[in-house]
Amino acid sequence: MMDPLHEAIGEAISLRSSGESEEALARLRALHERNPDHPGVNLQLAWTHDKLGKESEAVPFYQAALSGGLDENDAMNALLGLGSTLRALGRYEEAASTLGEAVHRFPSDRALRVFNALALYNVGKAKQACENLLRLLIETTADDRIGAYRPALAEYAADLDRTW
Repeated sequence: MMDPLHEAIGEAISLRSSGESEEALARLRALHERNPDHPGVNLQLAWTHDKLGKESEAVPFYQAALSGGLDENDAMNALLGLGSTLRALGRYEEAASTLGEAVHRFPSDRALRVFNALALYNVGKAKQACENLLRLLIETTADDRIGAYRPALAEYAADLDRTW
């Protein structure tokens, strides 16, 4: 049997998923008043603010969720959300730092690697961003034509400026 808090969080998630984000936000705010340090409530508040285009309001909730002891999967998603939100707000250095930490902590998560490349581009590290995206493309493509060039692309990904 689910405890009342987790049940209420689940209801808010359902509301947000069905397009009723304002109602979800109202319910999550009420839950937050009674449980300000609960990482799950903070994470859902962050995601709901993001969904509503209220990115600057989402940041402190992501930070509270991350400092509150999330499980590994939620921590990975919270780091992606925070990094992406910071990037959307033009806080590029913070975004690159957050997403870099996330990639270091969760190196196999491809979504984190993509968002990290975007942030690297924004902080003037376009070469590293492009190299990282090339590596990801090589790992994930199902395109036969691109696949035929895997060895060459791997060489380029190792150093875009290298000449032969």
